[in-house]
Amino acid sequence: MRAALLIVDMQEMLVPLVWRGEELAARIAVLAREAREQGVPVIALRQIGASGTDFDPASPGTRLSHLLGLEPIDLVVEKTATDSFYRTGLAALLVERGVDTVVLTGLATDYCVDATARSAQSHGLDVVLVGDGHAPSSDGDPITGLTAEQVIARHNLILSTAIHPGGRLRVVPAAEVDFTA
Repeated sequence: MRAALLIVDMQEMLVPLVWRGEELAARIAVLAREAREQGVPVIALRQIGASGTDFDPASPGTRLSHLLGLEPIDLVVEKTATDSFYRTGLAALLVERGVDTVVLTGLATDYCVDATARSAQSHGLDVVLVGDGHAPSSDGDPITGLTAEQVIARHNLILSTAIHPGGRLRVVPAAEVDFTA
């Protein structure tokens, strides 16, 4: 296995809005440190949009969270859609590095993490979804009445049992992530 750690949309303006955002950032920071120690690339995805919008690339809120402890060696890929592969260089970056497995973390469970997990599989990659390494909005999904914890559990279950072409997906807690297995 040749892995890469993907950190999706852990941006300054979003971390305070998600369920246990600072705790999540700290957990991801530990994973990033471990990945670097093992020579595994750390790739942070950053959602951007048009000038004058909430995701204006010049806005300080769109910067990746300082809580992640990212280092100059880490790679940043800007994206404009929920799918981190859509019209980005992510797939080529992973191919260049011989990556066949992505360890997936970030925001938001029910949007960009879900879309990126499915797209990674469609690109033939195996996915290790860090079960406690992603989060939805603090209020979960009020339209369906699901709490944040229920949104996470639901997506962990759906993504790990869905029949999807390409790579396989398994859910692993952060404490059990092994970048070499």
